[in-house]
Parts: sequence; C-alpha cells; structure tokens
Amino acid sequence: MKISLIQMNSQPDREANLRQAEALMLKAVREDAPDLIVLPEHFDWSGGTVAEKLAAADFVPGGSAYRMVQEFALRHGLWLHAGSMLERVAGQERIYNTTVVFGPDGRETGRYRKIHLFDIVAPDGKAYLESATVAPGADLFIYEANGFRIGAAICYDLRFSRLFDQLAENEVDLVILPAAFTMQTGKDHWEVLCRARAIEFQVYFAACGQWGGYLAAGGETRQCFGNSLVCDPWGQVIARASDGTGSVAARLDTQRVKDVRQLIPMARHRRQFSSVVTQSFPSAKPLPSVGDLASIAPTCDALCSECRNQKARSVAHR
Repeated sequence: MKISLIQMNSQPDREANLRQAEALMLKAVREDAPDLIVLPEHFDWSGGTVAEKLAAADFVPGGSAYRMVQEFALRHGLWLHAGSMLERVAGQERIYNTTVVFGPDGRETGRYRKIHLFDIVAPDGKAYLESATVAPGADLFIYEANGFRIGAAICYDLRFSRLFDQLAENEVDLVILPAAFTMQTGKDHWEVLCRARAIEFQVYFAACGQWGGYLAAGGETRQCFGNSLVCDPWGQVIARASDGTGSVAARLDTQRVKDVRQLIPMARHRRQFSSVVTQSFPSAKPLPSVGDLASIAPTCDALCSECRNQKARSVAHR
C-alpha cells in the first residue's frame, strides 16, 4: 500500500485551509498515486481564540470540511484518513477533536475522538489548554484498508503507550497519528517517540504534522514542528517531509511487519502482571551514643573505632 502524508500550515481560516488541503492532496495524487492519504491534526482550523474555535466547529457529518474530504475520497477512489477536524455536537458546550476516515466509495468508515488532551506549559512558557474547548474521547478506532489493520491516534496521544498497547493487542499493522506538535517539544521528542512506538509494538507508524506558524489568541504566533514521517516496524524512518507545506510518500508492505514479528516474537513473549509487590524498608536506627555502648558493655574502654567516631561527630556538631 502506498501512503501520502499531507503537511499543512493551517490558520484560523476554514476556507483557506480547505483550499490548501485540497490543493496539496491533488498534487500528491498526481505525483505519488497513493492508496491512502493522511491529513494533519486541525487541517480545517488551527489557532484563534476559544470563542473562535467553538464557533468554527462543525457537525460531523454535514460540515464543509467533512464534505470536502468525503467528496475527494470518492472522486479519486482512495482511502482518506482525514487528520482531525473540530466536531460540534448538539447540546454540548465543548467540541471534539475528531479524525474521520473515508473509503474509496466515499462512505465514512468510522471516526476517532482524541483521548488525551494537551494541557501543558511548554518550555518556552506558552500555555496550551486544549480541554478549555475540547472534550476527551473514550473509544479506540481500528479499520482495515488494503490488507492492513490500521489504528488511529492524535498528537498528544503519542506520549501514552497504553493506548498503543491496546491497539497492538488488537493486532494493528499500522498506526496513523495526525498531529500539530509544538516546535519546543517536537525538536526533542517527536522522532524518538514515533520510532519507539514503531519498535515496541512492531507496526508501521505514520505521523502527519502541521508545520510553521499560526495565529493564536491575542495575535500571538505559535510554531508547529512539521517533520511528518513514516517509520517501519524496525523503527527505521523510511520517509520524512522537508520543511514547508507539501507531502511525503512511502510504500508499506505487510510482509515487512510479519518478518519483524517473526524475528523478535514480542507478542508471544509479552506477559500480563497480576499484582504489584512493593518492598518497604525499616528506617535506619540511630547510632548508639558512647554512654549507650558503655551501658551495653561495661568493659568498654571507649577506645574502639565506634566510640572514637561517635566522639568526633559530637565535637563537630557543637
């Protein structure tokens, strides 16, 4: 299966973002002829204020972003893993950060709502509070395409190995992670985490990121790391996007997954743990004083090393 990752620079401007996404996907179709296209997290809207994000969220199905990617999948007869979009749900104050997957027939195969929300203060002091607008999802999502079992995750999920452990238990061959990793965290953690997930769960790992600056609340510009990449089940990076908007393609082979798993049969060796045993150690007893030693051994002449050390400590603390 051939896969193309679309690296975007989304802004708080839905129409411009959808034009950018469609143009980049068309370019990938012409140049790479992929079987599956992946868009990044927030391909439909990135940045802005809390109020603007809530207002920008659209219904799934039904919104303009949903219709665009659905029609694209149908028109070009390919699988489309539509990054993530802002999903409005009637009667709920918060929205969801949602991946929707479409088959070559244009039908929705399913969706995944981001589980782990990005509430941190980055090393540069900028605060991110995703939970102010987004509610967490609860369910994993797996689908099958072109002979691959594919698991879904989004951005900050990357740091939580239990999610990928659950996907591995359900025998996925490929994990797709749309993202908008910050520049600060991405330069240190992006590649090493992607490669680690590929190695420890013996899967292809396709991580599709936003790149460059976008406008956040108060006119502040924030930077995304980009570096969209594909790792094979051995942890080798087999494709990586350069800086800027564009796409990167890789060919995936289920035989490669089988070969790695046969070489190191981790699934057979993996064990469950029924309990956790902790060992508590008694606190150290204080050293006896010279008087204590004398009372214990009346014949002590106070010249032994223990007595000399105790006397020295007593003098030093006066």
